[in-house]
Amino acid sequence: MQLEAAAAGLLPSSSSSSSSMVPHVLLVLVVMLLCLVKTHRPWRRKGRCTPPLPPGPVPWPLVGNLPEMMVSDKPAFQWVHQIMKETGTDIACIKLGGVHVIPITCPKIALEVLKNQDANFASRPLTMASKTFSRGYRDAVMSPYGGQWRKMRRVLASEIVCPSRHRWLHDKRADEADNLTRYVHNLAKAGSGVVDVRHIARHYCGNVVRRLIFNTRYFGKPQPDGGPGPLEVQHVDAVFASLGLLYSFCVSDYLPWLLGLDLDGHEKMVKEANERVTRLHDAVIHERWRLWKSGERREPEDFLDVLIMLKDADGRPVLSIEEVKAQLMDITFASMDNPSNAVEWALAEMVNSPEMLKKAVDEIDSVVGRERLVQESDIPRLNYVKACIREAFRLHPVAPFNVPHVALADTTVAGYHIPKGSHVILSRTGLGRNPDVWDDPLRFNPERHITVSPEVEVSLVEHDLRFISFSTGRRGCIAAVLGTAMSIMLFGRLLQGFSWSTMAGVAAIDLSESRHNTFMARPLVLQAEPRLPAHLYPGISL
Repeated sequence: MQLEAAAAGLLPSSSSSSSSMVPHVLLVLVVMLLCLVKTHRPWRRKGRCTPPLPPGPVPWPLVGNLPEMMVSDKPAFQWVHQIMKETGTDIACIKLGGVHVIPITCPKIALEVLKNQDANFASRPLTMASKTFSRGYRDAVMSPYGGQWRKMRRVLASEIVCPSRHRWLHDKRADEADNLTRYVHNLAKAGSGVVDVRHIARHYCGNVVRRLIFNTRYFGKPQPDGGPGPLEVQHVDAVFASLGLLYSFCVSDYLPWLLGLDLDGHEKMVKEANERVTRLHDAVIHERWRLWKSGERREPEDFLDVLIMLKDADGRPVLSIEEVKAQLMDITFASMDNPSNAVEWALAEMVNSPEMLKKAVDEIDSVVGRERLVQESDIPRLNYVKACIREAFRLHPVAPFNVPHVALADTTVAGYHIPKGSHVILSRTGLGRNPDVWDDPLRFNPERHITVSPEVEVSLVEHDLRFISFSTGRRGCIAAVLGTAMSIMLFGRLLQGFSWSTMAGVAAIDLSESRHNTFMARPLVLQAEPRLPAHLYPGISL
């Protein structure tokens, strides 16, 4: 989970629609180029004392390297990584329109950006999608650096992710862990016992988020088996669609004069995804706002209540209703994708390696036993289970790149000139699979995260940016405790409560990655069989 600026949070993925532009967009650019330039001349900076830009392809005037990106047969994120591989560099410069995009795959350089020069890289790009999802930059995650960001970040840190609030909402999270176990048990006992792990993982995360912010599991009617109804399916699907569009490589974000023409359909998709989420959110928010203003509601029960009732020293509301909506969108986006993706990948890898699966289950049996269900209080002692999730974060990140950071002033990084306004993007796949950092980087090996005494607690946080779990710096995650709780409770309940195996006739899980993002190419579908005493399952209430 990533509150990436609440972040680990908001982890964006490249949209296939925005990385593979339609032919008439290319035609527009070709015509424009023919009118503007006669030759392809290298772009050079003036001044002998300025360090060079990081290595990268020579840009065209005005449009930069957009034509190459658009005609590539690869999604944009793969095209960027291919350029870096061919250039043999851990930091590159790719000009998209008038923007220098600086991808980084080296932890040392990443630390220079997010620790040594954190203050200079504390802003965010202004894009059509981020403006739409943040209701005009009223939030903490997508807002550019400035007063509004500081205000919303302060509210997030002091009122939402503080330790006292985490303890206050413990029982709601525990209820959703119980409901997860109950729901999977119902699926396992029904018919053939086939379980879509992606489905249950994403909807567990959706349930937790709705309980924390709205104090409800369902927008619609409760489901007898504990699973999602039509509105909950719409909600989760719309959130993942939104995340796939957020900070994708959209041509109009780099050539603003194309905004409004929607030549690639990106704007329409953003508006539709946003409308599906906000329609469900706003109905609850408006009613709750009315109850508080009329005095009919007096005790807070969830994040929505907390945000509405905040008052300044003069007794005036701290947040407007639009700011409340924007902040709740941040929390929703930041909480769903990272835990569910990591658990799906980890379980897939471990079903293919039964000795790993057995070791994790044995640890849970040793720490928790088989006469009660795993709880958040058990997490500190589940080191191997946490190492499995760390390894999933490393090898199978939720998105190719971190949320972009924008340079507030000209600077130098790793000996290269980084111009003001540059978009710096840390490559999650590049960092986590860097062969100079990790031995045998493409092998799933949880043991690599248990390199000291077994008594030393394993953490999901990675401070040295050898991979990205919750990021770091001013725009880094301030909700690592919540992200850890969600990830380990989801994984722990699945491992403790059920025996997992491949479907009949399937020798091994296909671990192929999707062409358009870093999710599994196909949802993980497994056979589940209850493994705990029968009395534990019926006792789980709806």
